[in-house]
Amino acid sequence: MKKNRLILAILATIGLVLSCNEDSLELSNPNELSPDTFLTNATQVESAVIAVYSNLQTRGLFSRHMFFMMDNMAHENGGNNQLEADKRQYLDFSFDSSHGAIGAYWESCYRGINKANYVIENKAAIDEIIPSVMSNASKAKAIAEAKFLRALFYFFIVTRYGDAPLITTLPPDDGAGFGKSPKEEIYAQIIQDLQDAIPDLLPKGQEENGRATRGAAQALLGKVYLFLERYDDALGMFNALQGYALEDNYFDNFMEETEFGVESIFEIQYDDDLGFSAQWNSDRSGEGPNEATFRGQEYGFNDWFNVFPSDDLLNEYEDGDIRFEQTFYVNGDTFGPDGSLTVDHFPSNGGGNAGWRKYQNYYKDANEDQTSGINFKYLRYADVLLMMAECESMRPGGDQDVAVGYINQVRERAELAPLPTGLSPAEVFDALVHERKVELAGEQCRFNDIIRWGIADTELAGTNFQTGKHELLPIPQPEIDANINLSSADQNPGY
Repeated sequence: MKKNRLILAILATIGLVLSCNEDSLELSNPNELSPDTFLTNATQVESAVIAVYSNLQTRGLFSRHMFFMMDNMAHENGGNNQLEADKRQYLDFSFDSSHGAIGAYWESCYRGINKANYVIENKAAIDEIIPSVMSNASKAKAIAEAKFLRALFYFFIVTRYGDAPLITTLPPDDGAGFGKSPKEEIYAQIIQDLQDAIPDLLPKGQEENGRATRGAAQALLGKVYLFLERYDDALGMFNALQGYALEDNYFDNFMEETEFGVESIFEIQYDDDLGFSAQWNSDRSGEGPNEATFRGQEYGFNDWFNVFPSDDLLNEYEDGDIRFEQTFYVNGDTFGPDGSLTVDHFPSNGGGNAGWRKYQNYYKDANEDQTSGINFKYLRYADVLLMMAECESMRPGGDQDVAVGYINQVRERAELAPLPTGLSPAEVFDALVHERKVELAGEQCRFNDIIRWGIADTELAGTNFQTGKHELLPIPQPEIDANINLSSADQNPGY
């Protein structure tokens, strides 16, 4: 699918037609493309679906701002002296509704939702394509991919903003916006979209790398059920997964050469060989070549080194946990293409005592640049095992020993002794909090975890985190100003 993003030049047209802040385009020439005449063959449907995926690659999401937002708010990071102010504000929770990156996150999601809506709303037109041009199975899969992606974007929205506009149709011609819907309605739409998508998506191994698969939709739906504390429903989805296992080598999850391995369920794709000329311009639109992420340069201890792993995170690892050395660099470690360079950077100019190894290119390069091609693992099987442990422990009548068994599968790869049987639910919960913190470090999971567990006030004590406010982000002020169906009264509490 990566090569298709460049081959299909039609994406530029789709980006303009579907831009959520553009005025309606008046296209009257019947020989020119318009939203009403576009989806007439398989190539056009394909380009419309790929346009939805492209919004995952904006700087507002995975290419830059999202990893700072989630890792810094979780205090998995500390900030070096040169860390930019808007990213430091995540550390001390001093951001407000004027924060540009929070606005880019919001708009990146809603532009992706709008593109997905375009595909879904045109199901009738897609169905009219004759089977010899596009098979019925391919038509159904295109709709299913759009529904998976709409669900994913809405999951990003509802977990960070709570109540928000729920938009499942194309914008009205008069440009009027949408008011807020309760988060319960958003979750219901996410669940419906994923339930609809599962039957028509292909299993892993039958689908092109990077696309949504049946397993990705099942795992995401299980995660949504977990967040809603519907533990039995979540287990049903997780148990339906087939063909996944833990990688033998933990670090294989975070290298470019070992992407889409047996542990991978859904990845955000990057490939710097395919172009990145829109990298600095694609803040929220998803238009143009944007096949690189800034993650390597931003976190790289031998490069920009804007952040470092916090001591709180470093101190969480048990003695003998091999994930420590596969997640971080410390003084005396070697790096570079032939392992001939030695780390001597710590403590850093912000007080950090280690640097990130996970998602870095130092296993093969002496230096990072702004164009890392390493994919982000959004869902992987270790995460699923730990979610299964949580569901089994928390569900009525759950078996704590079964829950511990799921945790021990993850610990075994880390070369740690297994947890004993006979633990109480409270002891299993403490084990889960620890295991998710070390297994998923730097993967944008922990902040959502501590919020949904209700422990953020203690885990983030001394950081300026305010209970009742900082569980959510502020709705961007430009959205409130431009949307006649939103007002200052709709702003999230405390902002």
